[in-house]
Amino acid sequence: MPNQPDPRPTPPLRGGERETLRAFLDYHRATLALKCEGLSDDDLRRRSVPSSTLSLLGLVRHLAEVERAWFRRVINAEDVPLVWSADGDYQVAYDASTATRAEAFAAWEAEVEHSRRIERQAASLDVTGYEPRSGEHVSLRLVMLHLIHEYARHNGHADLLREGVDGTVGV
Repeated sequence: MPNQPDPRPTPPLRGGERETLRAFLDYHRATLALKCEGLSDDDLRRRSVPSSTLSLLGLVRHLAEVERAWFRRVINAEDVPLVWSADGDYQVAYDASTATRAEAFAAWEAEVEHSRRIERQAASLDVTGYEPRSGEHVSLRLVMLHLIHEYARHNGHADLLREGVDGTVGV
């Protein structure tokens, strides 16, 4: 990761709202992928502390669930289960003890593509979907901001996890 050109998309300095939200979300998606770059499956499964299930691979799996839940289930009203839990338990994704990079990244990348398609096809950021946890209708704008927040928070975790694996810092 150090001394390499930054492959992440650069958010516009004066873009419109939708273009800016899209770019920041893609920036944070790319940051997660960079944090995992060059690591083995074992490294990606390494937990932060023995009592936690948190690992880089667990974060990738969790964010696949988040993408699926907010874009496909809430905004697009698709009746699909979570990727790793038919019971709707988001915590299952964090346990990556038997997961592989190929499996986790294939699921995450597929969900990101679904999310991008749903966002592009939406008429505006004011499109709404029903969010069952709150019992409220939420806008695509809120969903995109929530995902930016979710990725930013978990990318902070990924910084510490990556440093613990091989000492790499930055990005």
